[in-house]
Amino acid sequence: MFYKPAEGHGLPHNPFNAIAAPRPIGWISTRGTMGDNLAPYSFFNAVAYVPPQVMFASTAAKPDRGDTKDSVAQIRETGVFCVNMVSLALLDQMNQSSAPFPAGEDEFLHAGIAKAECETIDCPRVAEATASLECRVARIETLLGQSNFLVLGEVTGVHIRPDCLRDGRYLPPDRMVRLGYKDYAVVRDTFELDRPG
Repeated sequence: MFYKPAEGHGLPHNPFNAIAAPRPIGWISTRGTMGDNLAPYSFFNAVAYVPPQVMFASTAAKPDRGDTKDSVAQIRETGVFCVNMVSLALLDQMNQSSAPFPAGEDEFLHAGIAKAECETIDCPRVAEATASLECRVARIETLLGQSNFLVLGEVTGVHIRPDCLRDGRYLPPDRMVRLGYKDYAVVRDTFELDRPG
């Protein structure tokens, strides 16, 4: 099969959503004048080591937030955000936090998620996350299409849950990833591979 995205794929579901997979889930927490917010984004990844930087993309809008969603609206306001890593133990809460609550509703409260404060930024974080990355915005880029924004952030603080550190390495019990459509996976089996040279 070959198709040009601009002409459509003719399938019941868009295959592009599942081709670039698995994708880690960035559970983005923010704070703004309307309160605290928490939402998962599967267009997320690390993009640089020094200084450490991450990115996530928001690809939709809410009527009560103009051209975007709560996360990007609050990041525009404050210039900071926190990325919380999702484990299987937090799957249900992560899913609950994806509901389209009105602006100003606190997903931490609605989903029963324990909240903690960040150290380097004024922002909440998920207390039980295996790791949380405190970030200052490097830039927000407008992407092609409607309501598509890329947020790049510099990591200014890192929280690692103590039980996820073993022999000096970050080794969480599992990692949740998005495969596209309604499909997710849990990564538990890993192996090491040396680069040539």
